[in-house]
Amino acid sequence: MKKKLIYSLVATSILFVGCSEDFLNPVRNTNVLTTEDISNFSDVNPALVAGTLEGISSYMVEPGGVTGNRHYDFGQKGVDIFLDILSSDMALSANSYGWYQNTANLVSTVDYSRQENTIMWNYYYKIINISNNVIQSLGGNDAVPTSNEARHSMGQAKAFRAYAYFYLTQIFQRSYDPNQNILPYYDGEVSELGKVPASQIYSLILSDLTDAISLLDDYSRDLKHKIDKNVAKGLLAYTYAAMGDYANAKIVSDDIINNSGYPLTTKDQLAYPGVGSGFNDVNTPSWMWGYDITPEMGQQLINWWGQIDYYTYSYAWAGDRKSIDTNLLSNIPSGDVRRTQFGTSGTTNRMPINKFFDPGRTAGGQQTITTDYIFMRIEEFYLLSAEASAKTGDEATAKDRLKSLLEIRLAGGATAADAYVNPLSGQALKDAIYTQTRIELWGEGKSYLALKRNQATVTRGTNHVFRAGETFVYDSDEMSFQIPQSEMNNNPLITTQN
Repeated sequence: MKKKLIYSLVATSILFVGCSEDFLNPVRNTNVLTTEDISNFSDVNPALVAGTLEGISSYMVEPGGVTGNRHYDFGQKGVDIFLDILSSDMALSANSYGWYQNTANLVSTVDYSRQENTIMWNYYYKIINISNNVIQSLGGNDAVPTSNEARHSMGQAKAFRAYAYFYLTQIFQRSYDPNQNILPYYDGEVSELGKVPASQIYSLILSDLTDAISLLDDYSRDLKHKIDKNVAKGLLAYTYAAMGDYANAKIVSDDIINNSGYPLTTKDQLAYPGVGSGFNDVNTPSWMWGYDITPEMGQQLINWWGQIDYYTYSYAWAGDRKSIDTNLLSNIPSGDVRRTQFGTSGTTNRMPINKFFDPGRTAGGQQTITTDYIFMRIEEFYLLSAEASAKTGDEATAKDRLKSLLEIRLAGGATAADAYVNPLSGQALKDAIYTQTRIELWGEGKSYLALKRNQATVTRGTNHVFRAGETFVYDSDEMSFQIPQSEMNNNPLITTQN
């Protein structure tokens, strides 16, 4: 009971502190847990460190975590919607309340005063600052704690810091250029308020994730919202791929596939009315990282489910519809179970009513949220392995990985998968893998990462309220967010956008 109380108190403290300035302010703020506080008491009660890490996980799903009350501000899944809409695979197909119109019409990405930029910037830098506190309390960046509990805490803190920096690089840099100055750098020991080269940021990400994998090697978690070595490996694979280091991305992705023990999502689980269907339960065996949303959390209107699910009482039901882009939908054959994830007529046409849904399946029925959040699943690494294999010339492995997925999803099973994949080679194979990544991971926040990696050009379908039919290149100004006005105003060392 004492440990649970400490977890709760620390998590609450973290959720209600401000952003980076609160942690960097030299004046002692007695309402904020500092590195000194954690360090002074972590030896006496390691639960304080564990509670701080629990606070980071809670912050990832906290409604209004940055702004306090804005209905598109709810942690990582809030960011996922911004990125899915920006990739154009998710169409804002009806706009009654306006929460996503500035992203959908590509205003936020060219106007640094828009709030969306501030939400993402502050969200990730807050996680970085809290992670730095934990790392410093455990001895600093170069320390290797001796106790199992301390080692595991250090591994999780480094993985959280890497996760936050990785997303900042993807969101605020137009394309990977190691020499471009892109972000301020804070590692708990060095603070560089001006933008440092991308190479410096990526070096820290790689170092943190490599350390985390080692530190977490013997760690067995009790809840999926905690980071273990396989989640850290997943983040590392994505980082290598974003850098264009496909040889290492392939090695890490294959390691996850071969050694993590996660099974592929079954055909029944992929779409209603299959047994166990609905991407709504953190206990789904293929989920590697997610969060169990419980009634005690009291989440209601400000929530990812409210913005996506027709069966939840909130915006998707009431008039802000998120649908699959018509062009992407046309790439899903009729015999593919993933086509049935989307509605086919009326109000719910093209909405993901059979992929993301409250099991009660009553329009606007779920008011207190109990459906769970997904952050990572095993299919991502079959697709990333296929992509990396194709881009390093190992087409045989690329095809095998793609077939492993498609034989479950296509009506003709292995025969249909062979017929689709076997004729592919060269650019056609790479294009097919990219298309399958977009189809498979629709609505899961990963399409934007694939857009950047593949240096793709996207043309919007007919069902977008804003800018339907227009074409955008991955590195155009509209396709990345802006360093927010608040940072530019308060940090004199940053004078230019990326």
